[in-house]
Amino acid sequence: MARISLDVPRGPLWRLAEWYSRHRYGAVLDPGRAYGHNTRVAVTYVRLEQRVAKWRAADPLLKHLAVMVSAVRIGCSWCVDFGHWEANELGLPADKVRLALDWRESPESFTELERLVMEYAEAMTETPPAVTDDMVTRLLDRLGEAAVVEITALVAVENLRSRVNSAFGLTSQGFSDRCAVPLAGRERRGADDEAG
Repeated sequence: MARISLDVPRGPLWRLAEWYSRHRYGAVLDPGRAYGHNTRVAVTYVRLEQRVAKWRAADPLLKHLAVMVSAVRIGCSWCVDFGHWEANELGLPADKVRLALDWRESPESFTELERLVMEYAEAMTETPPAVTDDMVTRLLDRLGEAAVVEITALVAVENLRSRVNSAFGLTSQGFSDRCAVPLAGRERRGADDEAG
């Protein structure tokens, strides 16, 4: 159950946001509903996401794997759920996205570069961060500075998303049910939630 009410005060800006969300995603996003209680925060956050969506220095699959690993590390089921839908929309390989949820169990399914990016995303997401000089050097050698900066900033943005959504108590909204990628570990995560 969400810790922040998902019933947003109705106004012209919110009606426009609802229309856009339904048109773009097929549903009104729960994080949008939560942010909707503070218009300035909501508008600032939407602007951030719009600008992040325009970043193009790094490969989309590498960026998405980093995002998924970060969301899993934090434990944001909403982000993982939406991440499956987003990967489907981007045409990313369903098998890699699904396996990224527990990538260390099937390392042979990923290239060396993909494993480096996921390891880096995990290390960035740790508290405190556990990034090493060696990790960054290996990524710089393979990707260059612009792509490493972009992946780093994207993992930081995902940490913002995942931590806010987790704090708000948001859970899966059913996005993965609408795409070719099932939400792997749904049963496991449900059991973890009940145990916690």
